[in-house]
Amino acid sequence: MFDVVVIGGGPSGRALARACAQEGLHTAIVDRRPERPWTATYGAWADELPPDTPVKTTSTTVRAYVREEHRIERTYVILDNARLHELPEEVTVLQRPEPARHTFNATGARKGRAEQTAVGTVIESDSTETTLMDWRGDGETFLYTVPLGDNRLLVEETCLARRPGMPLSELRERLHARLDPSAEEERVRFPLDAPRAGGAFGAAAGFIHPATGYSVATALQLAPRVAEAIKAGKDPKHVIWSPKARLVHAMRKHGLEVLLRFDAEETKDFFEVFFGLAPELQRAYLSGREDLTGNVKAMNTLFLTAPAHLRWKLFF
Repeated sequence: MFDVVVIGGGPSGRALARACAQEGLHTAIVDRRPERPWTATYGAWADELPPDTPVKTTSTTVRAYVREEHRIERTYVILDNARLHELPEEVTVLQRPEPARHTFNATGARKGRAEQTAVGTVIESDSTETTLMDWRGDGETFLYTVPLGDNRLLVEETCLARRPGMPLSELRERLHARLDPSAEEERVRFPLDAPRAGGAFGAAAGFIHPATGYSVATALQLAPRVAEAIKAGKDPKHVIWSPKARLVHAMRKHGLEVLLRFDAEETKDFFEVFFGLAPELQRAYLSGREDLTGNVKAMNTLFLTAPAHLRWKLFF
């Protein structure tokens, strides 16, 4: 019998399988197409990641454009998919699950009603800067641009949150109205309000940040901690969803509901306030999964500094 079987060969599943194997646990991963490359682009804040995380590109200049330009004082990276895909030889690759002391579902996000959707194209550019959000448009969607290396830049038309999600066809039209697309297209669709789940890991466990859509960095952070807990004979569910993490997640789900209530102009007003917060408060809300104090402070400060016409929607 295996110590650990991980079902799903995406970034989260492979991170957990690697971490468990490194702890000396008899580990297998279920991946019916183990040689299939990943085509998605995974971005993260550098300070969220374990030190040994393979990175493809790094942006030390990160900006957001709302009604004004904002410089975000954090480093942003694109992960190296090829290296994240690698597994040590100690991990057995299976075509179907087998018995194990611990089995984790890492097959991706479950269904939700609110979605983040995006359509992107890759263009030639020597830019090394990331634009996290560019809201200089009608306010319903924003541009996300990030360097991929080798004189390539990903430009995505993104709908941050909508219930139901904005159709990809509409996003494609919006993107093509801004620039001439290349033959290389990237499509994004995932739920923001999928429920937390036991016996799972990564997006399948509900790791997706309800207000930003990020989840891979959380999985990379937690994989070694889960493996250590299993090795020590402890229940890994307390690592995957600690009490503080559950409370912060509930607060962020409230934040998602707030975003869904905004119209286009209110969305711009909100992000103008958000990017005016102190860097440590921005980081708490974007990345502090167990930072209950920081998230409370960030949300309180947002409420107190928001214009009057936003406050009632932030509160109720």
